[in-house]
Amino acid sequence: MSNSTKRESVLINAPRRAALKLGLAGTLVLALSCGVSPAFAASKPKVGLIMKSLSNEFFKQMKAGADKYAAENKDKFDFKAVGMKDERDFASQVDAVENFVTQKYDIIVVAPADSKAMATPLAKAVKAGVKVINIDVPLDADAKKAAGIDLAFFGPDNAAGAKLAGDALAKDLGPGAKVVILEGNPEADNAKERKAGFMDSIKNGKLELLDSKTAHWETEEANTVMTNFLTKYKDIQGVMAANDSMALGVVKALDASGQAGKIKVVGFDNIPSVKPLIKDGKMLATVEQYGAEMAAMGIKYGLREYAGEKFTGWVKTDVTLVTAKDLK
Repeated sequence: MSNSTKRESVLINAPRRAALKLGLAGTLVLALSCGVSPAFAASKPKVGLIMKSLSNEFFKQMKAGADKYAAENKDKFDFKAVGMKDERDFASQVDAVENFVTQKYDIIVVAPADSKAMATPLAKAVKAGVKVINIDVPLDADAKKAAGIDLAFFGPDNAAGAKLAGDALAKDLGPGAKVVILEGNPEADNAKERKAGFMDSIKNGKLELLDSKTAHWETEEANTVMTNFLTKYKDIQGVMAANDSMALGVVKALDASGQAGKIKVVGFDNIPSVKPLIKDGKMLATVEQYGAEMAAMGIKYGLREYAGEKFTGWVKTDVTLVTAKDLK
């Protein structure tokens, strides 16, 4: 039996995190025509998780959440998680897919580093009989079509999340304020979506965009980009960083120039390292997208597809603005 859903809502905000321990109910709100009882084979399915850079705290959190869920359900499936050495190590994700297929894994949960390039290797996995669950970063729609696959996306509205942070910055600075953007990897659709969200905030808040450049999600590259921005533009009032790793690099540059807390910074991911910066006023806000819960959710949906269900479209997860008042 199979079920199809075009758009679903997954409620994984803070008050309900504990519910993730309760199996497939709890935080998942599904519009399914009928239920399917899992009927797993005698041998446990093998689940592989492929993430982006494990030097990024967000993906460390994702791995920790997946490991915890796997440990709590070790009688139901076998599990292995892998990551990239850095944010641009695309080849290692392709290798990971090929290795999981060769090792006869039943389910692959993946956060693609390159939304277009990953479609082809994942299509090979699908054609080999592997259930593929796309989380965090959506695969490119045209690339999926060209590869002949129809995979659901399980993840957040990145544009809406970025707009939450951008709107907070616009409200704090007021119309006419001058800002810069640090973008993520151009190859990743979530980077494009977050920039689009920031641009909506700039337009709606009547801010002035001085410049926008990629720092490829990396802290040290963001430090360099921001240092160059500070040299080029003497009147920056706000910074929109497309992830918190880059926000850390921005704050490092502002610390070095004596402008931390004077130039307002927003990020995305709510990694542990930015929380003291928000409390101290060196960052204005970030966006929580519940990475640990997202990984567990991806495994759950993978097991459901393995049991016979089919999902299409967008299974949407929450994003929440985090400011100093939320960290008290």
